[in-house]
Amino acid sequence: MERINLFHRAKNLLRSYRFFPKKRLGQNFTVNSDILGRLVEYASLTKDDVVLEVGAGFGFLTELLSQKCKKVIAVEIDPKLVNFLRKQLCNFNNVDLIEGDILKVSIPYFNKVVSAPPYSISSPLLFHLLETKFDLAVLILQKEFAERLAAPVGSKDYGRLTVSIHYRTDVELLDLVVRKMFYPPPDVDSMMLRLKPRDPPFHVNDEAIFFDIVRTLFTQRNKKVRNALIYFLRTRQFSRKDAVDLADSTVYCAKRVRELAPEDFGILANEFATKLQ
Repeated sequence: MERINLFHRAKNLLRSYRFFPKKRLGQNFTVNSDILGRLVEYASLTKDDVVLEVGAGFGFLTELLSQKCKKVIAVEIDPKLVNFLRKQLCNFNNVDLIEGDILKVSIPYFNKVVSAPPYSISSPLLFHLLETKFDLAVLILQKEFAERLAAPVGSKDYGRLTVSIHYRTDVELLDLVVRKMFYPPPDVDSMMLRLKPRDPPFHVNDEAIFFDIVRTLFTQRNKKVRNALIYFLRTRQFSRKDAVDLADSTVYCAKRVRELAPEDFGILANEFATKLQ
């Protein structure tokens, strides 16, 4: 019954405020209370937690979060929604509403993230968050994107994003969230997942070189590592002969790029770190 209430509440608010969801901002509002409840539950919130919510929308999740934690930092980019939220949340003393782009505005301290952010910013948002320090994030992301985060080595979904995220976090896929749980419904299904930042599981001598090798080699994910490395070294101004000699010297030269585990990229980066300086 509550799910239907949220659905009707969203539709009524859209009509009352003459608000039309903007596709460019990824405005698909979560209208299923069970999904919102699970988001909160998976975050294991306490009264000591300060929670960041990206894309507060109509404040349905914001209200739930405020009852479970010390403070909610709700970020919303749409000025019309911000005006609505200021009225809607005026009695919630532990909600700090910030208007602006999450990738650009200054955000005060938080230790957890609970959100269903717009799909369009999923990748930059994750990397932006990982530049800060937090304990846990529970997010709803596009299903295909979420599966790429936790893809097994060699699978079609395995790629640069998988390796980069694995280096910094533990990823746990939780629940499927079908498109009808949103209004208006998006074109694809979603996935709820939990991220726990941690120390890298393997050592790299130079992170810039590590991420550069990961990025460049995955542009040729189906090629042999030898050929992809030759291309990488040539972009670093190595002669053809030197590039071939160095690529042939690595233990992984006969493998395909997609077959390299994250720690293999770390070993490659360490092998080449001194040669690239």
